[in-house]
Amino acid sequence: MDGYEALASLPVSITDCELRRLEGETTSDFTRVSTEIRLSGKGHVGVGEDVTYETSHHDALQRTGPPPLEGECDVGTFSEIVGDLDLFPDDEPDSEEFRHYRRWGFESAALDLALKQADETLASALDASYDPVRFVISTRLGEPPTADRVETLLAEDPAREFKLDATAEWEDDLVRTLADTGAVRTVDLKGHYEGTDVDNPGDPELYRRVLDGFPDAVIEDPAVTDETEPVLADEWDRIAWDAPVHDVSDMAELPETGWLNVKPSRFGSVESLFEAFEHCASAGIDVYLGGQFELGAGREHLHALASLFCPDAANDVAPRGYNDPEDDGSVPASPLEPPRSPDGLEWSG
Repeated sequence: MDGYEALASLPVSITDCELRRLEGETTSDFTRVSTEIRLSGKGHVGVGEDVTYETSHHDALQRTGPPPLEGECDVGTFSEIVGDLDLFPDDEPDSEEFRHYRRWGFESAALDLALKQADETLASALDASYDPVRFVISTRLGEPPTADRVETLLAEDPAREFKLDATAEWEDDLVRTLADTGAVRTVDLKGHYEGTDVDNPGDPELYRRVLDGFPDAVIEDPAVTDETEPVLADEWDRIAWDAPVHDVSDMAELPETGWLNVKPSRFGSVESLFEAFEHCASAGIDVYLGGQFELGAGREHLHALASLFCPDAANDVAPRGYNDPEDDGSVPASPLEPPRSPDGLEWSG
């Protein structure tokens, strides 16, 4: 499969840019706001999604409006243009990561538009085909944590699989109960967050409990400290990085592991994302796709990418309904079948 070069030369013609504010509740007990970026040209609309987490940044973008992007170029040149812009002209982002998230929103919209104008899908442009996408359900377990949510979802469909966030409150009994389901594929230790609601400092006792309790699971984002490193010493082949990786150079500064959770929005540009895919393929690092509580087109884009690069992995890209507390239960099962008539980056129809 060819990489970024096959996409960078696609021409794109933009005559208008529209911003749509999206909002929805989540099963993780917070209100998600994102911005859908809609680029129009030649009778087509390319859609991307800015998944910046702070609502105030989306409100500021609505006030200032989109940057001037009208014109004709190719996808590679568009990326250079966006990379030189200040996409937060009226407010300083709370996290530098948000600059990547917003850039990805604009770049994915342009790529979607370019593909549609060329009458291509992402698969056809890469001379590939879409495969069914296996996904896991990422869910919190409440406070105090219990296995109730997992057991309820398994009662509805015993084939479901999960990615769970371990916390200091995970005691031996809970780990055993969860492990006995046989459905936990990934455990996220969230050891690389600071100043967020999900901070989880390195705890060697918790790490040992999780590693021993889930011997076949991928373990994501441990904090590597003098205390935790001995616990992790023989486990690097099933450790995954996520939060600390924004480009290939970040991987060189971390211990070598067997997995990478690829969240396109973390990489910012299409080029950086494809560099990560190519690096992992050449280095023998397995990948799975991850999401950011997307409300709109961003989720479909994840399905398209997972379908091409890691369809059989435990992708953290469950359809929106699994994160919607108002969902009526009519959610698709894993794996997701490819759409009959995909278009551009869209993975529906």
